[in-house]
Amino acid sequence: MHPRDDEEPQIPYIPCMNDTDTALLVVDVQNDFCPGGALAVAEGDAVVPVANALIARFPLSILTQDWHPADHASFASQHEGKAPFSTTEMTYGTQVLWPDHCVQGSKGAEFHKDLDTCRAHMIVRKGFRREIDSYSAMFENDHETPTGLDGYLRDLDIRNLVMVGLATDYCVYYSAMDAVRRGYAVTVAEDGCRGIDLDGSLEKALAHMRDLGVTLTTSNRL
Repeated sequence: MHPRDDEEPQIPYIPCMNDTDTALLVVDVQNDFCPGGALAVAEGDAVVPVANALIARFPLSILTQDWHPADHASFASQHEGKAPFSTTEMTYGTQVLWPDHCVQGSKGAEFHKDLDTCRAHMIVRKGFRREIDSYSAMFENDHETPTGLDGYLRDLDIRNLVMVGLATDYCVYYSAMDAVRRGYAVTVAEDGCRGIDLDGSLEKALAHMRDLGVTLTTSNRL
């Protein structure tokens, strides 16, 4: 449907940093996703200053952290004859097989050294169950097992989420999808994200987020 000539155009709602019902979610800004890491995202470290600037200004900031056991089932090394970035079928569907990354207690699992973690109100660790991967900050890849983030946000009456982090087309994307499905208004600051872009996954993720009603913007508009 097109608006009538006398109707005001629809302008996406972009939350204010002083809104008490808004939280910042910083997704997986960890060494293994930054240059030199086991699953490096191109220019992944470029999101750090954007994330830090927003952390300093938002009243509530939450960090997520991939936290895999060394024998995690999503690692290609655990599947004989399988190469990284190939796929396999899990009980919950098709799973991309990744290089070993973000192993619990490893340097690669640590947050980037320049990320301001001191102001974080909560750290959500995900992917620690061996048999199931977890892209989303809210649910593991079976879309049923919760991480606890949704309950935490509801207890605080949070209704709006602003997201930055790594990678745009995986953990940010899945976090945004689950948040929308749980009723949150979601804004993604694209300059605070970088993508893997595996077989065109970046543009597909951005298009789907738009279709879901996610607001795509830049940090200077927040």
